[in-house]
Amino acid sequence: MTRQNPSLTEPQYFILASLMDGPLHGYGIIKAAERASDGRLRIAVGTLYGALERLERAGLLAADHEEIVDGRARRYYRLTEDGIEALGREALRMQQAAAVVIGRSRDAGAAPA
Repeated sequence: MTRQNPSLTEPQYFILASLMDGPLHGYGIIKAAERASDGRLRIAVGTLYGALERLERAGLLAADHEEIVDGRARRYYRLTEDGIEALGREALRMQQAAAVVIGRSRDAGAAPA
């Protein structure tokens, strides 16, 4: 994002992750994020479109194309290069944070030396 690469929120992370395989429309993003989080994350429509707008303003995703379905415009979004980089940084940050806890969990049962 623009402020010294702040962490992504969980919905932002899964929104960006849902676009890794290519452009999706809003409902497709919601379902992909739900699947990727094993159903733990359910993004409401209002939350999604606010997040998409913020992520687009930050340059992490962009509108790809639109199509008309049942008389309504369906906009598809895609990751930008900055979005791919931000997603990778966030995944690495979370991996490093998890390693601290996992390492301490293993040591928690060991007797002091």
